[in-house]
Amino acid sequence: MSTHDAVEVITTKRDGRSLSDSQIDWVVDAYTRGDVADEQMSSLAMAILLNGMEQREIARWTAAMIASGERMDFSGLSRPTADKHSTGGVGDKITLPLAPLVAACGVAVPQLSGRGLGHTGGTLDKLEAIPGWRAALSNEEMMRQLEDVGAVICAAGDGLAPADKKLYALRDVTGTVEAIPLIASSIMSKKIAEGTGALVLDVKVGTGAFMKDLDRARELARTMVALGTDAGVRTTALLTDMSTPLGLTAGNAIEVAESVEVLAGGGPADVVELTVALAREMLAGAGVDDVDPADRLADGSAMDAWKAMIRAQGGDPDAALPEAEESHVVAAPTTGVLTRLDAMAVGMAAWRLGAGRARKEDPVQAGAGVVWHARPGDEVTEGQPLFTLLTDEPARFERALASLEDGYDVEPAGTAYEPSPIVLERID
Repeated sequence: MSTHDAVEVITTKRDGRSLSDSQIDWVVDAYTRGDVADEQMSSLAMAILLNGMEQREIARWTAAMIASGERMDFSGLSRPTADKHSTGGVGDKITLPLAPLVAACGVAVPQLSGRGLGHTGGTLDKLEAIPGWRAALSNEEMMRQLEDVGAVICAAGDGLAPADKKLYALRDVTGTVEAIPLIASSIMSKKIAEGTGALVLDVKVGTGAFMKDLDRARELARTMVALGTDAGVRTTALLTDMSTPLGLTAGNAIEVAESVEVLAGGGPADVVELTVALAREMLAGAGVDDVDPADRLADGSAMDAWKAMIRAQGGDPDAALPEAEESHVVAAPTTGVLTRLDAMAVGMAAWRLGAGRARKEDPVQAGAGVVWHARPGDEVTEGQPLFTLLTDEPARFERALASLEDGYDVEPAGTAYEPSPIVLERID
């Protein structure tokens, strides 16, 4: 006989009191097994959203979610491990160049990634644009690839934190996604169960991010860093700007192409800067301080690691990437300085062109997306191409254009533009 029931746990939190360790252990386990109904868990999630949780409660909740499934163990590898998690943004292709770059510096990177939903792109969707590449690996294949290549980007198996998978879907349809205790425990239960020695969190802030303001982003970052540290994972967080999209592309195949440019020693300056900053954090967390990742981009070894990683998962790194059948150019309306490019507007346009999905089961187009030909601070001339929209279905252009309409400003020539830094704060 259980000592708890769902109504008692719900009313405890509804009335603003703290949940005990045994209440938390019981409710997470009972929900995973199906003994607590969805409507009861959604009621509890709403109570958590409204009344919050103490750090002790969040830590226990995270531990209970980890305990719902298996834990991975990388201690048998010949090199230290580090991982990165981004809270999601627009044009955020950083995982693609980052994993092979860190591997080229001697640290193994097991990057369990997801698919895109809504305006934020998914790493697996991007990589699936590469002919032959596959996302699903067994644990044995993953271990072998980490030992041989040093980097793997693949889909997380169902065994890691199954409680999270169930709760995540529920939060999505009950208006409780924004609860910081639930966001932090969702991300960290999977990352701690994944078992890497070091973890770097890229917490995005701005219009195109999940967290729109700095204070909330900081609270989320601090909560997650504390959870990781308590669980014995060396965890740091960077708060990074997502009011402007990263790089010059948002889509699947076009973001892969941009990532390859970065690995070749080129690419947009902001993407290179953030990739190198996160690589340095990962290396420091893994105890490797005698290698500068910028050198590994310059000497070609990061590119070698990329090609080996793609080949190991059945992909052809030298194959031509898919291209969209239709394109539409948006010209600059006037001559002047581009002073604003809104990440959310660009993300919505890419999504409406077919690069993302509205529901988990929707297909995505490999070639769809948005290319922007100028970044804030650049001078533009009336009539020059400002955006190129790409899709296989021309009927999609109209809605994509509507989402871009108020998404940028061109001010008179000579207008001063003050760029905001990409890395806003570091939290450890």
